Amino acid sequence: METKQKFLSFNLGSRDQAVIDLQHISEVLRISLTEICVVPQMPNCVLGIYSWRGEMLWMVDLEEMLGYPPLLQGSNLLTKIMAIVLEKDGKYLGLLVRQLTDIEWMDTQQMKIPSPELFYPAMSPFLQGYFTNGSEQMIFNLDALAIIQSPMWGSHN
Repeated sequence: METKQKFLSFNLGSRDQAVIDLQHISEVLRISLTEICVVPQMPNCVLGIYSWRGEMLWMVDLEEMLGYPPLLQGSNLLTKIMAIVLEKDGKYLGLLVRQLTDIEWMDTQQMKIPSPELFYPAMSPFLQGYFTNGSEQMIFNLDALAIIQSPMWGSHN
């Protein structure tokens, strides 16, 4: 049985890597932070809304959501940033990431189940498991559906 799937890989924090299954990604875009409209009274990781294909797309700082320092803190003023648009049943959510690295075939049978001490607690609801690459580095496999369906968004998306 074919167990290889295509994943989009990207950086998390200064040295971690993560992947999301391509089947839940509808688009990847490079956006300017000035185009995001800030919305008050949202969780810190929600940067605001972005006009995308005539729809309002919520933009989330994936790093902050998963327990890393916010992407936009301090001198790290990125003017352009990559957004991964997730889709499930007509619901969309934009995840802001530092940089995309590749599209990779990963064998889902090689995925390991994480033990909690390996990652930030904030990550656990969104983590399906992890892969290791040739240099034994962990690559976190994030669960796109858990992210879209997170109770954190309430009725906002």
